Amino acid sequence: MTQITILVVMLLAATLVGLALRRRGGAVRATGKTVTEQSTRGQLLAGAGVTGGGPAVLHFSADWCGPCAAVRRVVAGVTEELAESALPPLDIEIDIDADPALARELNVLSLPTTFVFDTLGRERFRISGVPKSGDLLTALAPLTVPDPA
Repeated sequence: MTQITILVVMLLAATLVGLALRRRGGAVRATGKTVTEQSTRGQLLAGAGVTGGGPAVLHFSADWCGPCAAVRRVVAGVTEELAESALPPLDIEIDIDADPALARELNVLSLPTTFVFDTLGRERFRISGVPKSGDLLTALAPLTVPDPA
């Protein structure tokens, strides 16, 4: 009977830990990192297409990554929805196998990983996992409006 009780407690603990970790996936987290054009990071981002001319959604993927197809659909849908805005966002997809230097520079540890950059090329959000369309739209929409200042 003691073994069964221990087994049940361990299964419940594992389930709770799994749910807690899963809940974090796909969450949009704000960052405050700035890109400078002189830095290696700035050069790698400029080479990928994040030039600071407008907002950009940069997402890393690979052929072998199943969830990356879902990210592709979400990002394409949100950028298409914002295509008529004053500063339409760029949709930039990077194959992590083809460009490992940029992935290393941005500390990409798992796929899929998505970044949102503002019009100045500053990293505003980082998303691990598949982003929710509404969350990505909420994060990206204010960046598509010109700053009045």
